Amino acid sequence: MDHNDAIGGTAQTAPTCSCATEPAASSPVDDAEFRVQERLTRIRHKIVVLSGKGGVGKSTVAVNLAVALTRAGHRVGLLDVDIHGPSVPTMLGLQSARPLSDDGALLPIEFDGGLSVMSIGFLLNSRDDPVVWRGPLKDSIIQQFLGDVEWGDLDYLIVDAPPGTGDEPLSVLRLLDGLDGAVIVTTPQEVALSDVRRCVRFCSLVGCRVLGLIENMSGLACPHCGETIDVFSRGGGQSLAEETGIPFLGAVPLDPKLVEAGDSGAPFVTAFTDSPTGEAFRQAIAPLLALED
Repeated sequence: MDHNDAIGGTAQTAPTCSCATEPAASSPVDDAEFRVQERLTRIRHKIVVLSGKGGVGKSTVAVNLAVALTRAGHRVGLLDVDIHGPSVPTMLGLQSARPLSDDGALLPIEFDGGLSVMSIGFLLNSRDDPVVWRGPLKDSIIQQFLGDVEWGDLDYLIVDAPPGTGDEPLSVLRLLDGLDGAVIVTTPQEVALSDVRRCVRFCSLVGCRVLGLIENMSGLACPHCGETIDVFSRGGGQSLAEETGIPFLGAVPLDPKLVEAGDSGAPFVTAFTDSPTGEAFRQAIAPLLALED
């Protein structure tokens, strides 16, 4: 196998350019960025969901926040830019969905009649195909997701970024003009909190406002007695929020039904509305709703 970037087993090469003696009036890059800005003017609020490390339930939080905002009566888009591990299609039961195109634009997949969704997972030949891409191609596809997808008029665009502070989060923050800020997800234990501190610092370095911190897996909600068991301890996220001076959006307990909901494609906030975890998600979006003011 050569060193070309690949997706779905097909080699992909990055675009090449040739120098000319006379500069062109416009370039493909200029056109692409113009399309991005044109799309973004129709979106009132843009929020990116970040985490310092994987395995903290970032995509679960992004999906449930987007669905909760939709249920609150808002027009919402959910963009999954976790190029190497797109889980949003599975969490929404959309694994077999394939987007259509119209007049040169890609149409997002509609979930439950109100949420517009786009993910690299919709474009793979098989859900088991790996995406073997370097930075430039990842930057290019994120730009296409923002500029070539017909998002229409939205109140919110929720962007589920991969963990860490690498190519994809940097591309999103560079391209999302008018970004409202980031929601950062952590779990209570110190091994996660140390990475989240770096994520908070990353946001500061790139000029991204942190809207708040969510502590996920904050104890286990016992399905039998309703008591909360501190499996991964509790309170670390709130302490970190106080330490760094960022808002604490709430603690979401680990619920066995949350795993069931994610695997079955039924968002927790709709499948188990009256549970403590469902209530925690609803409370977490209150500051996001305040952006409307």
